[in-house]
Amino acid sequence: MRKSRIAPWAASLLLAAACTLAGPAATAAAPGIAAAGYVALGDSYSAGVGAGSYLTATPRCLRSSLSFPALWAAAHSVSSFSFAACDGAKTGDVLKNQLGPLGPRTGLVTITAGGRDAGFTKVMAACVLGGSGTCLSAVAKARSATDGTLPGDLDRLYSAIRGKAPAARVVVLGYPRLYQLHGGCSGGLRDIERSALNDASDHLDEVLAARAAAHGFTFVDVRSAFGGHEICSPEPWLHSADWLDLGESYHPTATGHSLGYLPLLTDAL
Repeated sequence: MRKSRIAPWAASLLLAAACTLAGPAATAAAPGIAAAGYVALGDSYSAGVGAGSYLTATPRCLRSSLSFPALWAAAHSVSSFSFAACDGAKTGDVLKNQLGPLGPRTGLVTITAGGRDAGFTKVMAACVLGGSGTCLSAVAKARSATDGTLPGDLDRLYSAIRGKAPAARVVVLGYPRLYQLHGGCSGGLRDIERSALNDASDHLDEVLAARAAAHGFTFVDVRSAFGGHEICSPEPWLHSADWLDLGESYHPTATGHSLGYLPLLTDAL
């Protein structure tokens, strides 16, 4: 059963004020974007699963007031903010269910999508519950899906976003590596499995970056920002496997959003 952690929207305003420090270039770009409106699309990484303070309006989607889209919107006083990202969304779900808020006046679109399509949820379950052979086989299947159907699925989604929001700045954000190798974890997966998972995440980010570039979108690589803050590091910004709340496992913490994703999004604008 998922733990209930509901906090008022005002909490995000306070945290955004404390944590958001935009550089000069970002400050110059943000006002025009904010005036035109912001739409946040994507999966659990954009919704903010793992950050807590979930908003009550759409409990199934687990949208958090401490997610990087909510923090950016609060910090920049956007004219409108449509928080469409939802836990569990694949690219097809985004295409079918989340593009309604987009329009000719949309100024900014952010999106994380592709991890679910590659099957990383099943991969993590196989790695945690199965042996090494099961884990490595699941990782290989995920890489195959990343090379097979995902590029086309991303192209269809990105083309639809551009068609509905022709003037928007579109920012595609990637996924961090999950594990620090030779880290401080006393149990769990072996480094051979952790390394395979990291390599698969790298490969997914490469595909996302290539497809984003092909559509003229900005790709934000978060791996360096999370470097030294992976699972098994002294100060992780990602949840490890949590048997009391499996849905938050392998997702960024509130700190991962405020100090990892948020500054990179700000700098990209």
